[in-house]
Amino acid sequence: MNRPAIFVVTLTAFTAACGTRPPVSAEVKPPDKIVNFSYLYTRSCSGCHGPQGKGGAAIGLGDPVYLAIADDATIRRVTADGVAGTSMPAFARHSGGMLTADQVSIIVQGIRAWAKPDALSGAQPPPYSAPAPGDPKRGAMAYATYCSSCHGADGRGGKRASSIVDGSYLALVSDQNLRTTVIVGRPEWGAPDWRGDVPGRPMSAEDVSDVVAWLAAQRPQFPGQPYSNALQIQGGIR
Repeated sequence: MNRPAIFVVTLTAFTAACGTRPPVSAEVKPPDKIVNFSYLYTRSCSGCHGPQGKGGAAIGLGDPVYLAIADDATIRRVTADGVAGTSMPAFARHSGGMLTADQVSIIVQGIRAWAKPDALSGAQPPPYSAPAPGDPKRGAMAYATYCSSCHGADGRGGKRASSIVDGSYLALVSDQNLRTTVIVGRPEWGAPDWRGDVPGRPMSAEDVSDVVAWLAAQRPQFPGQPYSNALQIQGGIR
């Protein structure tokens, strides 16, 4: 007999509760208004470059050697426009990404804030960009001196490091990426920077350029294809 009354009371309470539901927070911002560096870096960069720029699949952006050779214009250009033909995408809207120019600037400033001016103790690393093209023949000798103890005599891997002439790897990285890696190293993987391959004998700018030229010469002409187009036609591979 009392069920209708109970239903009315319950419905009234439910309606009252819905009527007092707090409004959506006015602090919620649209994506293009977010200006927090930690948020922007985590969403856009940390998946490859690691939390706090410590390095992951890609080089650590907080590495003191990297920050010593890459100026703001370089970091801005790579962040905004990416690197064509590699796994580094463009993040700026003008290049097809999602970030505004202001957000790109915030990322650049935040990365630069990780720099430690005295971290290199006065040592001068080779420049970010190659001052002149390297020579693959000289690069083979420089590789034997500085790299073969870890990566093997032919670059196909050794006891302490993997192959660096793998076709799939070389197809995904630019010559500049190779150069940056040779200079900066990958300390999180145990790979030294340009000073540590041979104790007391740091690599010169020419050594770096030559090693990069030798590595680039190992890059397959037809990335992703086991045979050249000519062989596919002549050999009947369809």
